[in-house]
Amino acid sequence: MSLPPLVSSRSSGIPVYLVSAAEWEERLSALPDFVAAAARAHSFRPKPGNHLLALNGKGTVGGVLFGVAAPDDPAYDPFIFGTLPTVLPAGTYKFADPPAKPDLAALSWLLGSYAFTRYKSKPAVEAVLVTPRGVNSEDMLRMAEAVAFGRDLVNTPTSDLGPDSLESAAVKFAKSRQAKFKVVTGSRLIDKGFPLIHAVGRAGDEEPRLITLTWGDKEHPLVTLVGKGVVFDTGGLDIKTSNSMQLMKKDMGGAAAALAAADMIMSAELPVRLKVVIPVVENSVSGNSFRPGDVIKSRKGLTVEIGNTDAEGRLILADALAFADEEQPDLLIDFATLTGAARVALGPDLPPFYTRDAALADQIQKIGMEIHDPVWRMPLWAPYNSYIDGEIADVNNSSNAPYAGSVTAALFLQRFVEPSTRWVHFDIFAWTPYSRPGRPKGGEVQAARLVYTLLKRRYRARPQTPATEEEPAPTE
Repeated sequence: MSLPPLVSSRSSGIPVYLVSAAEWEERLSALPDFVAAAARAHSFRPKPGNHLLALNGKGTVGGVLFGVAAPDDPAYDPFIFGTLPTVLPAGTYKFADPPAKPDLAALSWLLGSYAFTRYKSKPAVEAVLVTPRGVNSEDMLRMAEAVAFGRDLVNTPTSDLGPDSLESAAVKFAKSRQAKFKVVTGSRLIDKGFPLIHAVGRAGDEEPRLITLTWGDKEHPLVTLVGKGVVFDTGGLDIKTSNSMQLMKKDMGGAAAALAAADMIMSAELPVRLKVVIPVVENSVSGNSFRPGDVIKSRKGLTVEIGNTDAEGRLILADALAFADEEQPDLLIDFATLTGAARVALGPDLPPFYTRDAALADQIQKIGMEIHDPVWRMPLWAPYNSYIDGEIADVNNSSNAPYAGSVTAALFLQRFVEPSTRWVHFDIFAWTPYSRPGRPKGGEVQAARLVYTLLKRRYRARPQTPATEEEPAPTE
């Protein structure tokens, strides 16, 4: 969907007064008379997220009170501003007080403007924000629009986003960014050396495939993003329960995150050579489904014993990662809705990530917390490798122990990446189970903004539109 842009910082707008409980009584006396009168008349309390429209002498909205928490308050949510575009009437608004984190305030306003409307009309958001001072509006909109693109993909049911449609979306995106693309489909996957991708997807009505996008100057460092593209996961012959299948349209959330990150990178023209690799399958049940106990030789040459057909994501990623690693990228990153164990450990909002590079891990975790795209490092704990040793093959795709499910999945993937490669694996959820400011219930794009920010800093982004100039605070 298209999001409303941020308005020039030099524009006028209805003032939004940011107030907290700690300073409320003092602040109340300093507000314009009509705003203070409205607050008293309605017994307004500055609880985070509370808002009040104050009418001026003309009978129109002349100011808005909005409750926030102090940044050092445990209740502080930098995305609280995502509430505002959903509750304010049409108009242009401007923060009368500088938010503690202006970039995140602007971004959360944009992210809060998102709605998935393909099947059900919803009122258009007509409340727009004047860019806070010091904020690069172009970059905020770039990230918000990429997130909206990814959210739309995750929210679309498999009836309208099977392998064919996901390919069409990726190709359309590639053309819009002048990127090259290549698609290997069906039995050609075997001919081209992707047997695991073919095995997982061969039972689907639409053929499995590997989509590759390339963009950028060949002289720049190669960065490769890999995204798991399971458009629907029945579990295969180890079939899921009906409850477990409810959200399986989101099992291509890794592909959505990779494409969203690529959108940001390409839009910003970062000085990298970017490759995006997306294995796409539907894990279905049919007479030719792959079976528990099968042994399949991977692209890497390792033989894989199938312990569980519901551990299919790591199989298609194994071939995709091995392929991506052959070019020796400077940085190899994969996104995957890989394990329920990750949710048990860290919940829906805090994806674990894995890497062998301690310095890179530290940078990733700090950036994630800074930009409110949080992740948490988990260990590639070598002793657990014994859990996935195969009995009759090199490796089993399912652990023989009921522990550390996210760790053993990451250890499985690690076997398909050379030890010298700087590799990061994100085990994302790709879903917001309940609505919060800036994060409506439904598809979510986790770790994409983080990766974009990491690459900007790591490879020194080209100069962009400068942040808005400082200007005097608004007066009443």
